[in-house]
Amino acid sequence: MLLQLRIMPPMNEHASKRSWQQMSIEEVFTYLGTSSRGLSEDDARRRLLARAGSSQDRRWQPRWLVHIIDILRNPLNILLLCLCIVSYVTGDLAAMFMIASMIIIGSVLRYFQETRSERAVAALQQLVKVHATVIRQGAPQDLRIEDVVPGDIVQISAGDMVPADVRLIESVDLHADQHILTGESVPVEKSANGSAADEPLDDPRLCFQGSTIQTGYATAVVLATGSDTYFGSIASRVRATRPPTAFDNGIRSFTWLMLRIILVLVPVVFLVNGLMRGDWLEALLFATAVAVGITPEMLPMIVTVNLSKGAVAMARRKVIVKQLNAIQNLGAMDVLCTDKTGTLTQGRIILLHHVRPDGNDSEDVLWLGYLNSFFESGMKNLMDEAILDHEHLENRVTAESWTKLDEQPFDFERRRLSVLIQQPGKPPLLICKGALEETLSACTTVPQTALSVAEHLNEQGFRVVAVASRVMPPTCAQITVADESNMVLEGFLAFLDPPKDSAMVALEELATSHVDIKILTGDRLAVTMYVSQAVGLPTAGSLLGSQIDTMTDEELSIAVERTTIFAKLAPLHKERVISALRANGHVVGFLGDGINDAPALRRADVGISVEDAVDVAKESSDIILLEQNLAVLHDGVIEGRKVFGNVVKYLRMAASSNVGNMLSVVGASILLPFLPMLPVQIMLNNLLYDISQTAIPTDSVDGEWLTHPRKWSMDDVRRTILVFGPISSLFDYATYAFLFWPLGASANPALFHTGWFVESICSQMLIVFLLRSSRPPWRLPIPSTTLILTSLIVLMVAIVLPYSPLSSALGFVPLPSVFWGWLLLIIGSYLICSLVIRRHLRSGDTDR
Repeated sequence: MLLQLRIMPPMNEHASKRSWQQMSIEEVFTYLGTSSRGLSEDDARRRLLARAGSSQDRRWQPRWLVHIIDILRNPLNILLLCLCIVSYVTGDLAAMFMIASMIIIGSVLRYFQETRSERAVAALQQLVKVHATVIRQGAPQDLRIEDVVPGDIVQISAGDMVPADVRLIESVDLHADQHILTGESVPVEKSANGSAADEPLDDPRLCFQGSTIQTGYATAVVLATGSDTYFGSIASRVRATRPPTAFDNGIRSFTWLMLRIILVLVPVVFLVNGLMRGDWLEALLFATAVAVGITPEMLPMIVTVNLSKGAVAMARRKVIVKQLNAIQNLGAMDVLCTDKTGTLTQGRIILLHHVRPDGNDSEDVLWLGYLNSFFESGMKNLMDEAILDHEHLENRVTAESWTKLDEQPFDFERRRLSVLIQQPGKPPLLICKGALEETLSACTTVPQTALSVAEHLNEQGFRVVAVASRVMPPTCAQITVADESNMVLEGFLAFLDPPKDSAMVALEELATSHVDIKILTGDRLAVTMYVSQAVGLPTAGSLLGSQIDTMTDEELSIAVERTTIFAKLAPLHKERVISALRANGHVVGFLGDGINDAPALRRADVGISVEDAVDVAKESSDIILLEQNLAVLHDGVIEGRKVFGNVVKYLRMAASSNVGNMLSVVGASILLPFLPMLPVQIMLNNLLYDISQTAIPTDSVDGEWLTHPRKWSMDDVRRTILVFGPISSLFDYATYAFLFWPLGASANPALFHTGWFVESICSQMLIVFLLRSSRPPWRLPIPSTTLILTSLIVLMVAIVLPYSPLSSALGFVPLPSVFWGWLLLIIGSYLICSLVIRRHLRSGDTDR
């Protein structure tokens, strides 16, 4: 669909709605206002001015200020900015500087990560910084690609990069390598006299910018340049704004959840304290402290440290993480879509079978094919190189013992190539190698068995070449096309892009981790089916790009769930498949290495590329594998799940603890004749608890958590808040009762403040270890040493502060010895109650 739109002539009231494939070359000339002599200089100059800005680099002008403002509009940043302003107004400069630092660091990191799209376009631009031979007014001239316009006549030959999307006028033995556009590893035949095809990339009369000419030469008329080409359309999609990933959506959902809680609780605290005590300034300061206390301001740091730790671990496995968020997305990934060529396969052609017409292996067939390729005078294509590099030729007489007499080169009419060679004392031998149908038609007899063998090889996805020979008269020194007759069919050569050695192991490991695999490729269905079987991938169904074109988004969303192999895809098809999977709730990864993969790499939650991928694919990806071993993908998935496990720990702990404390504050504001805790004490409580949380990235993760993909679930966080927040608050109220009556704190607010401060820190430290997993603590891995030490230090600081020289400045007083006995009773009861409640909630945990 994308290709048909991109190379369809622009419509006006006089133009019929016909694609370039449907038009004759004369109609193309008329439509473009050109001829075989090319454009005049004046006409070309006018067209160039009219199309100014069509090149990829002119369209990408990032406005850094707008970009930064867009970043700062993130809900979490807005919340932190508001708290930063409030901290400044209330004189809490330390909090202001800390929050401001978080905003700056996070925004700068995001800015530099998102400007990678500009570098991706620059990488595309570098690929097409070439010159072209253009005919204008009948004279050839060398021009920069930027100066080529629609209607120009260009000449292309072996070794050239096609400078634009073109329609062939005349051609000789033309083969184009389109693999970076289609994923098809074998060069395709192109001919001005070919037949029209439904898919533009399949049309032999069309060549596309970015592809390279392997053999032959041609003259062509330019149809589209710059961003209007197929190649340019990929650049446009690469620089488009990337849709939010599952990680982005999860962080945003959590932020809005906390904002809603703040918008409910903080005004209540402000109004209750202002109305009951009449001091509105004190009420404002206290409400501000409550807002700071309920905000998980350490979230950016916790997330960044967790992701950075995962990136370092991945780097040790020779995996470069370009986008930190990608680590978590990798752990959450439940569907991996992968290109075939260069990712699952080695990206090269090998000769796998050389068989007689009866299907049995034959060294003679291999040797004849070798001689044909060796003596061919034109540029060797990939199949010729595969024959010449084959390892089973050591014991043969060297080709130098033969003498070449003549050759009939390949052309699109015959689709075969013949050489005439001779050994001393023997008659000349004609060896022909070419396409199946054309070569078989020149043979004397073709047994039915041979047709069955060829058909079977084709069905398995092999590129099949027929080999035939004819012994010529002793005096024969030259051959013509007429001599390619009455030949003997010797057999077949079968070629394939082989799977990578690590592909099967990697896919098996991913499957055991409950990651579904789907292949998205521009190559043929038969080839893809063979590769999928070779790497052990079960095939639940297949879908072609032409079928996707006819589907609505709703129909495609159903089809992608029951389909494993997607073949003959254009870049838009790959994007649509990934979008459909994401719309169905999947977290999608995409593994690709070609230009045609770049849009899909950006559309996926996590884009993965390999070291030898084209530059634009690497720029568009989030993760790059530096080794050919795909097994590191599974390591990345496990590392991502560890990272997400620790992030979820923080969300559960911080949200439930902070909300619980604030519920206690609301109740105390109503019940008590004084503030339940001073604003500075709330800030200090929040600071100490946040310090203890900084060690979470060092903690181990429950092995049960690593067995399945992990996704964001606000229902789980909300449930944790609604259950453990009130439980924590319930035992806070028990502390209030003990402090208010047995200890007589009703007449001593400082004693009340101190007692609740210490109890609050102790209960929060307990939460750190209770919510490490849904399983009981004694069935979990031992917490990290850093987490244990940090928690103990924070606990000791809270206990010592009332007796320290800082106590009076902070509003603390020494606690009586009886308090500590009651504290142990309250904390012990809190522990038992939490364990019982959590056991009942386990079935509804996130890892369900």
